[in-house]
Amino acid sequence: MKLKKNTFILFMLLSIVLVGCSKTDWRENFRERSTDPFGTYILTEEAKLMFHNDDFIILKQHVYDYFIDIYYDYEPNFANYVCVKPSAYRLNEETTNKILEFVGAGNDAFFSLNHFNDYLSEALKFETENLDNEVYTIEALRALNGTLYLKNKKFKDTAFTFDRNIRKNYFSKIDSSHTTVLGTQEINGNQQPNFIKIKYQKGNIFLHTQPIAFTNFFLLNGKEDYAANVFSYLPNRTIIWDPQIRSSKFQNEKDTTSALNFFMKHPSLRWSLYIAFIGLLLFLFTNYRRKQRAIPEVKKLKNSTQDFTHTIANLYLKEENHKNIVSKKITYFLEQMRSKYHLETHNLNSDFIEKLAAKSGNSLHTTKYLINTIVALNKRSECTQDELVRLNTLIENFLQNK
Repeated sequence: MKLKKNTFILFMLLSIVLVGCSKTDWRENFRERSTDPFGTYILTEEAKLMFHNDDFIILKQHVYDYFIDIYYDYEPNFANYVCVKPSAYRLNEETTNKILEFVGAGNDAFFSLNHFNDYLSEALKFETENLDNEVYTIEALRALNGTLYLKNKKFKDTAFTFDRNIRKNYFSKIDSSHTTVLGTQEINGNQQPNFIKIKYQKGNIFLHTQPIAFTNFFLLNGKEDYAANVFSYLPNRTIIWDPQIRSSKFQNEKDTTSALNFFMKHPSLRWSLYIAFIGLLLFLFTNYRRKQRAIPEVKKLKNSTQDFTHTIANLYLKEENHKNIVSKKITYFLEQMRSKYHLETHNLNSDFIEKLAAKSGNSLHTTKYLINTIVALNKRSECTQDELVRLNTLIENFLQNK
């Protein structure tokens, strides 16, 4: 994977934005759509140019949900998962295990982070040390600098000096039996690992401790070769880019980036929220009397059929008879296909799949994946709850043309 150098117009426009604006935002935001100095707009746009639309995916959902919705079984040599952020705070233990399963099947993952979570560190047997962990302000970060080295002698340049925002962040402990050091950083006169490759089952995990090196500022200031050399280790296949913007709908995770949490962190905003809430209570108390006669409520007719369906469904769930529910779900889906598209469903062959894809408006890949899943589950004598949930997700996405 190598950054192209023929986007001169894009670079010039961004240079004007970075240099010409009187108030430049020097905060490290790492947002994919940000043209600020420390956004990652250039990196993502350059990556898109190297792949077709179907081969570069920017996630619009949590990666855990994406793997459940899309991948029923992980395919080897299919994709690279990429995450370039200061801290991948949405990668909890469950999500980390999902990514490790994805890599273990024969795929690759690339993380460039200032901080790695404990789940990943324990699973891959590494530790990190950040000597500038307490440095946060823009002026203090500006004073930091460092030199990064790449081990591969085939690269034209193997030493790159960065003049700001380079923390002394490195791997202090690695498992040498499964780990290859690909790059180092000069720290207190010694070179310490800051870019490594870990062999994990059938795949590889690349870990990098300086995500700031891939931001707009350095890609516009002569450091694009470093980014190109680092990403060249990834195989040329589908890219799954994780912007870390969504919470999981399948997990009960605490969202620390909500607006309420932001208000509660700052005393002035917190008190303004309290005052607004007290004012609302006073308004309700002084205006509690009705201004007009109450309008009688018209209750909806009770749907006894729906209650009966819920009762039967709860009965099956309590008995954990997942196979029975799977069979009924498949039967109802095929009946829908017969009545809506007038297709014969007694033989779910390739001809049926092509006709169904054409009539339903879904892609051939999505349709084939759903029908193959139905055929596989029909042959089983028992099914797990996870398989039931995944089948239901595939059918709902198919009916909604997702």
